[in-house]
Amino acid sequence: MWSKHNLSENGGEIPIINFIDLQEQQKKIRLQIDEAIKRVLDHGTYIMGPEVAELEKNLSSFCGVKHSITCSDGTDALALGLMAFGVGPGDAVFVPSFTFASTAEVVALVGATPIFIDVLPETYNINVESLNKGIELSKSLGLRPVCIIPVDLFGQPADYDSIAVIAKDHNLWVMADGAQAFGAYYKNRRVGNIGDITTTSFFPAKPLGCYGDGGAVFTNNDEIAIKLRSLKIHGKGSDKYDNVMIGINGRLDTIQAAILIEKLKIFENEITSRQKVAKYYNDNITSILKKPQVIEGATSVWAQYTMVLPENIDRSELMLKCKEVGIPTSVYYIKPLHLQKAYNRYPIAEKGGLKVCEHLAENVLSIPMHPYLSEAHQQYIVDRLNEIILTLNK
Repeated sequence: MWSKHNLSENGGEIPIINFIDLQEQQKKIRLQIDEAIKRVLDHGTYIMGPEVAELEKNLSSFCGVKHSITCSDGTDALALGLMAFGVGPGDAVFVPSFTFASTAEVVALVGATPIFIDVLPETYNINVESLNKGIELSKSLGLRPVCIIPVDLFGQPADYDSIAVIAKDHNLWVMADGAQAFGAYYKNRRVGNIGDITTTSFFPAKPLGCYGDGGAVFTNNDEIAIKLRSLKIHGKGSDKYDNVMIGINGRLDTIQAAILIEKLKIFENEITSRQKVAKYYNDNITSILKKPQVIEGATSVWAQYTMVLPENIDRSELMLKCKEVGIPTSVYYIKPLHLQKAYNRYPIAEKGGLKVCEHLAENVLSIPMHPYLSEAHQQYIVDRLNEIILTLNK
């Protein structure tokens, strides 16, 4: 049924289960990937080759958005968005604290001030009540509120309708950080066609990933698209030796574009497979664990399957016991940004701390999630996890 990794103490088989399995995906499309790379090697245009424009066209079609601007990685995508809107010193940008550092990092790098916002316990996405408090706080500090960066954490979009109301009330623009949710829907719109701009990452472990670094920015705004295309190539004007803005070297290389063209062809089927795995987990994992909830009107691409443990279960002990039976686990994220050394000097929206972010950081756990997780492995994970939870839930 599966390859042996080793034998358990009672002599039973322990399967080899990957947390994310890129090798199985590669087996499915290896021939197409090899041919795509060969085409790039044959024409020799390794930077800004024809595959880059082809990928951008395909991404726009996939998302239903007017402009797709590829770039070097997801962090640069966020930075380019802020630069295109002229965000800088004195500006306040609102970001959830329970996320990866990139979202706040780029705000600080352009000289603006990140204001950390709490998240919702059910979806792990930005809490609009906390957002309102953060906006009022920024004004009291003499900052200019300019931008909200909701993060579509673990695969599902944030509540953009509620966010849009706040943005309109305070004359803010919205940059959707869709690095983990590219391919998902919110109210019949794909991630990529939400907010003033959307960014994504093509890091290999993302639902749509390349074999290196890559990213993209999406927008329906013609003027912003022109700025983004300039900014990612050193702020070029008529050519790369005519600089009209201060930009960055943020191009996506041609080989990565060629790989993504092939991966995008199977992406829809992979999303469906991810959703089937998530449904099996939802239906069969013990209710002792708090399973993720997808909001009404949205779908998830399940970049991770992340649950919240009850406080009486020791996470380290649970992870060790899972490892002993061959189930890899991970923690996203072990410390919220507002508690990290690099960011603890920046304002937080709530007096006394961001309680939900802090609780999640101490109690979340992610288990294997990818499109090629076999039914046998799914059942094994659920059965062993449920058994372990029952022994630890005292």
